[in-house]
Amino acid sequence: MSGRVFAVTGGFGILGSAVGRAALADGARVALIDAAPAPAGLPEGVLALGGVDLTSTAQAEAALAKVVEAFGGLDVLVNVAGGFRWQTLQDGDLDVWGKLYALNTATCATTSKAALPHLLASKAGRIVSVGANGAVKAVAGMGAYAASKAGVHRLTESLAEELKGRVTVNAVLPSIIDTPANRADMPGVDPSTWVTADEVAQAILWLASEQASGVTGALLPVVGRV
Repeated sequence: MSGRVFAVTGGFGILGSAVGRAALADGARVALIDAAPAPAGLPEGVLALGGVDLTSTAQAEAALAKVVEAFGGLDVLVNVAGGFRWQTLQDGDLDVWGKLYALNTATCATTSKAALPHLLASKAGRIVSVGANGAVKAVAGMGAYAASKAGVHRLTESLAEELKGRVTVNAVLPSIIDTPANRADMPGVDPSTWVTADEVAQAILWLASEQASGVTGALLPVVGRV
């Protein structure tokens, strides 16, 4: 990854920051983009862009222009930004469907489109998005979330065909990621069976690497020991 430029959306969260650390450790130059304000204590050399609404084409384009200005180009876009909500259809709020579509599907499409001119100018353009293993077969309470992540899966496949031979487009499909929030929400479940953020990050880095130059349109399960 030496010298490659990564832009990671949702970069201040647990998975986004894990991707940023892994890319930095492998020699990449890293920009973290998030809707939240930039936190203190980020590694030296990281470009932190907070307060960015990635459902806005203008804001996504402006953020990526700052990345290109700072690092001279863009090689890899990692779409981590997203959200989760568990609710049944019977007792839930239909507005959640639109909100999760915006957080998961729209941010991925908007940022990917904004990144394309820069990635097409790279000799090794990559898009890696975060889908969900739970969107392959949804269970009760996961309808809105699974539908929005299934949109990420179909976008990945379609865009891979659109850009074949120019930019590779793939997605990782994690199961439950071991985070403090998931441990708090599921206290009776053994988290040792879950996948870690670092494990997901390593799968993302592989898809962004030269070793995966022949892989495009893949939906890679990263399910840990579930």
